[in-house]
Amino acid sequence: MNTSKLDGHPLGKTGGDHHEAEPVDPTEPGDHNFDTAVATVATVAVVGVGVLAFEAALLPGLALGVVTMLVPKFLPKIGPALSPVVKSTVRGAYKVGQKTREMVAEAEEHVHDIVAEVNAEDEAKAVAAETTRLRAANASAA
Repeated sequence: MNTSKLDGHPLGKTGGDHHEAEPVDPTEPGDHNFDTAVATVATVAVVGVGVLAFEAALLPGLALGVVTMLVPKFLPKIGPALSPVVKSTVRGAYKVGQKTREMVAEAEEHVHDIVAEVNAEDEAKAVAAETTRLRAANASAA
């Protein structure tokens, strides 16, 4: 009886016929990758049902774990696709920052103008009050 076992060899054979095969790329679609994905999804679903049944407060942790598990698998594929989005986001944030600086500078200028007007009005009132006091003092002295 001929039994074969997987010892890390791409063809699952450990002895005898040593044909070199190209290594399998795990990022390429294939039956093995599909089976692994189905098994992973099934495991996550079973754990999710268990979490819901026992303690729903653990659900965010489960979601974080799933995302953590998937990031290394999809990050190399997502990186080049996200590059234009990141560039446009940084460009937009820079423009928003510039506009915000301009708006803050204008608002600061308006506040300084208002403060200057209030100070000028206070000085004018003080001068008018002093003038009135001097006139009253001169009138009582005369």
